[in-house]
Amino acid sequence: MRKCVLTIAGSDSGAGAGIQADMKSMAAQGVYCLTAITAITAQNTTAVKKVQMLDLKMIEAQIDAVMSDFPVTVVKTGMLGSTQIIELVAAKLKQYRIKKVVLDPVMVAKSGDLLLEEGAQTALLKELFPLASIITPNIPEAEVLCGRSLKEPGALKEAARILHAAGASTVLLKGGHAQEQNTVTDILFDGERYYYYRAPRIYTKDTHGTGCTFAAAIAAHLALGKTVPLAVKAARNYLQSILPYGLNLGHGSGPMDHFAGKGCLYV
Repeated sequence: MRKCVLTIAGSDSGAGAGIQADMKSMAAQGVYCLTAITAITAQNTTAVKKVQMLDLKMIEAQIDAVMSDFPVTVVKTGMLGSTQIIELVAAKLKQYRIKKVVLDPVMVAKSGDLLLEEGAQTALLKELFPLASIITPNIPEAEVLCGRSLKEPGALKEAARILHAAGASTVLLKGGHAQEQNTVTDILFDGERYYYYRAPRIYTKDTHGTGCTFAAAIAAHLALGKTVPLAVKAARNYLQSILPYGLNLGHGSGPMDHFAGKGCLYV
C-alpha cells in the first residue's frame, strides 16, 4: 500500500513553495501527499502580494476528511499563520494520535514577507514543539525562536540545544543562510548526539521552496520507515540533486524542478 503523508500548510500560487512544493517533493519520493490548506497566498517569485487565512472550520474539515479515510502515518506542517490555527492543528494531532510530525516553522517567505502573525511564536513553542518528531528551522527562523543572533562560532549547536529543550524531539538547523562560502552544513540534534550533513554550496537563484521541499522529503522518508537521521540524509541528498536544475522562471527567486536530477526515488 502506498504510504500517505498529510501536509498542513499554505498554498503558493507560484507553485514553488507551500502545499505545491510539498506535493511535488513527496511524489518524487514515491509517497502519496494529502493536503489541508491553511491559507491562500497570491505570490510569485518576487513577493507575496496578498494572504487570506482560511476559516478554522474549513481547515478542521479538511483534516477530518483526510484522516477519516486515508492511512496517514506522518503529518508535515508548514505555514500555519495564526495562534488559532496552531492550536487547532495541535488538537487534531492529539485527536488522531499522530506520532510522526515534521514541523517546518514557516515564519518568513523567501521574499521577506511575514507568514506568521505576531504573537503566534509562543503558541508554536507551547502547542506544537512537544508534538514534533523533528523541527526544521533555517537560521533566521532559529534566531527568532531563540531570541538571539546565531552568527558566532558554536552558536548553531547552542541553538539546537535550546530548541530541543523547548520540547522538540529532534532539531534540524538548516545551514543555507550561514556564511560558509563553498559548503552548506545542516546540524541535527536529538538531545544526545549531533549529526552533520555537509554538501557543496550550489549557487543558483532558483531556491524558492527549498525549506518546504526539504521538510516534505523528510516526512516522506519517515513514512517509508527510515529513522530521523536517515530520513534527513535521504532528503538532503534529494534536495542537493535537484538544486542544479532550476527552471529559470520568474524575475526573483525561482522554482526548482522537483523531478530532475537522478530520478524520482531517493533512498
